[in-house]
Amino acid sequence: MLKFYKSYIYIVILIILSIISLQIGVKDFSLIGALFKNPDDVFLVTISRLPRLLAIIITGAGLSIAGLIMQTITNNKFVSPSTAGTMEWCKLGVLISILFFGGQHKLIKIFLAFIIALVGNFLFMLILKNLKFKNSLMVPLIGMMLGNVVSALTSFIAYKYEIIQNISSWLQGNFSTVIKGNYEILYLGIPTAIIAYIYSNKFTIASMGEEFSINLGLNYQKIVTIGLVLVSFITSLIVVTIGSIPFVGLIIPNLVSMTKGDSIRNTIFDIAILGAIFVLACDIIGRIAIYPYEISVSTIISVLGSLIFLFILFKKEK
Repeated sequence: MLKFYKSYIYIVILIILSIISLQIGVKDFSLIGALFKNPDDVFLVTISRLPRLLAIIITGAGLSIAGLIMQTITNNKFVSPSTAGTMEWCKLGVLISILFFGGQHKLIKIFLAFIIALVGNFLFMLILKNLKFKNSLMVPLIGMMLGNVVSALTSFIAYKYEIIQNISSWLQGNFSTVIKGNYEILYLGIPTAIIAYIYSNKFTIASMGEEFSINLGLNYQKIVTIGLVLVSFITSLIVVTIGSIPFVGLIIPNLVSMTKGDSIRNTIFDIAILGAIFVLACDIIGRIAIYPYEISVSTIISVLGSLIFLFILFKKEK
């Protein structure tokens, strides 16, 4: 009963923050006016405020679920798309799409980012498989070193072809440019989350190791591949549409697992909601800190996320 009670608390907090988010902005807006179909308020909420809110919720939930899957299939609490190099591989995919396809449709950028990220995730898992000493901190360090190498390669190529500023824009996650018509591709993250829930029990079994999974009749390699595909797809969607956002997939699953355990099926809903709450709260802080100007959400998340991550580290040590 307590677990369900906490879930309801998360939902209430998300609703309250959503109402606050809709009210914040330079242009005057009335939620009451929008409900009573005031033309100016309806236009503003449909073209900007509501799209931004939906993009934030999907981004927070998607990154949290991606981090949960990564942590489960690697059996390491410090692995996420930001520490396994997945986001850096996505940026390399974006660079390739810009070089060879220019201003083509966003779907091409997502497809190339997804393929490159998937290859990078398979490479990361291959390195882990051949790693003799799988210390809990060694695994994410390897992922970050691999990601830094890929990031350096991306920057070098971008500098050579004089598109360094174009690529740098992908480094900062930002919701200020989200308007109706340029974010709807994020809705593809919803069926991806449903697939993650369907395979949740199998991901949990896979976290116990290859031999144990095979003894239970589970196709270990197939489940790991499905997990990597889901993580790569969610991350590529968000990086191409919003930008790179750190820490969310790392800290949110850890916070929830402290109270609800490690079963994906029991925690995935709370992790998705808490991830959306965290990103939404950081976005609100970024919008009011130097109002009417705005701080990018990735900057706020980097500051708060690092503090929360230190808390998690000390908590686990105790």
